[in-house]
Amino acid sequence: MDWMFEAVLKQIHGRRAIETVRSFNIPDVDEAAEVLALMEGEIADVEGIDAIEGAVAFLSALPADRWAVVTSAPRELATVRLMAAGLPLPAVLVTAEDVERGKPAPDCFLLAAQRLGHPIEACLVFEDAPAGIAAAEAAGASIVVITATHSHPLETPHPGVSSYGPLRVTPEGALSF
Repeated sequence: MDWMFEAVLKQIHGRRAIETVRSFNIPDVDEAAEVLALMEGEIADVEGIDAIEGAVAFLSALPADRWAVVTSAPRELATVRLMAAGLPLPAVLVTAEDVERGKPAPDCFLLAAQRLGHPIEACLVFEDAPAGIAAAEAAGASIVVITATHSHPLETPHPGVSSYGPLRVTPEGALSF
């Protein structure tokens, strides 16, 4: 079963667990039980969870009402992982439970923009997964690709940075890198 675990890990990044489990089309599988087991394992495993370099300083420079975390993880897993990484919990957190369709559907980013009170076209999405990039594109957001979590370059027309370290926010809220 190690091969299956590795196969799931390769497909789950940026996608909801239920959609990953369904993509395997395994007959007679209890999808809910598989997702629960996967999530329990991920919640219990916070070893080596670290913030991407510069993320804490970058988020601290942003007004609390101007940023959100949009994730395909369930709320409990997202909260555990954010805390394990030492990142602040956002005022707006959109998780797997908040949308009917997960990434690559645009629903999650559209909901975050709505909750922030801004049109999606005025939002900048930082994304590290192909499904998330596709979702942000479909939503109409501008995108910066974070490459720190990949061992190979992602094929994308969007600008990319390896960390949040070089990003700067001016007092007026402008971003430079």
